[in-house]
Amino acid sequence: MTVLTWSDDRVEQLKKLWEAGLSASQIAAELGNVTRNAVIGKVHRLGLSGRAKSPSSAAPRPRKARPAQHMMRVSRPIARGNTALAQAFEVEVEAEPVTYDNVVPMSQRLSLLELNEATCHWPVGDPSSPDFFFCGGKALSGLPYCAQHSRVAYQPAADRRRAPAKPGPR
Repeated sequence: MTVLTWSDDRVEQLKKLWEAGLSASQIAAELGNVTRNAVIGKVHRLGLSGRAKSPSSAAPRPRKARPAQHMMRVSRPIARGNTALAQAFEVEVEAEPVTYDNVVPMSQRLSLLELNEATCHWPVGDPSSPDFFFCGGKALSGLPYCAQHSRVAYQPAADRRRAPAKPGPR
């Protein structure tokens, strides 16, 4: 392996070829016994950043005129996070019945001591409040809640995931 130093003659030739716009590979071939990377390194150390532009790249290419198209942009929902495994499906929205959680007839309201297997055990209100009570409606067979409260308590997992979380009172 022979080690070549950059003589003044070779450096001058490198500068001329670089200013002429030759590539590092072309300059290495012209100089002989030097690699493309050696040329790039020497150019960098010499600070030869300005290059003569080749005539083809000096002027920008004219663009072809396109006919004016009236495109309508459709807004898309913004996806957050990794969407690679996201399912694309349409959801049919069903109108939910209006449920009033705390509307239980006075005659139906029960205390803890009045509950039995045939009555709804759904708690209503704050347990530390004197207004606290249990629904007391007719419980479904084998369940602790009435029909309305069973629908709330036993939602299918898919429905729970799709429904937005309701902020609770603070």
